Amino acid sequence: MINNKISNSNLKHIVFLHILLAVYSLSGVCSKMAAGHFFLSLPFIFWYGLVILNLGIYAVVWQQLIKTLPLTTAYANKAITIVWGILWGMLFFKEAITWNMIVGAIILIIGVIVVVTADD
Repeated sequence: MINNKISNSNLKHIVFLHILLAVYSLSGVCSKMAAGHFFLSLPFIFWYGLVILNLGIYAVVWQQLIKTLPLTTAYANKAITIVWGILWGMLFFKEAITWNMIVGAIILIIGVIVVVTADD
């Protein structure tokens, strides 16, 4: 059960953080898409431009979020991008999900929950 010390405001910021991290993890998808095209071709520029746009938006919103959340909480949650990467790999690139990936993702999620719910 989630510790009662997490306020509704903090919970809202953590949910927003996870949405931001999901979007941020899409920069890896765009990078991989760019890598499939010739350097400086129109498709390469399009996908690489999306990477730069994604990272720029992420940087600005991340700075605003860390004003409202403890830095340790924000950085611990950043590890969840690995889980998003596994999901994006399966959805966009038909990559297989192995048992090792599932176990690693579960350990990661448990670690994030422990950090977020830890007493200060």
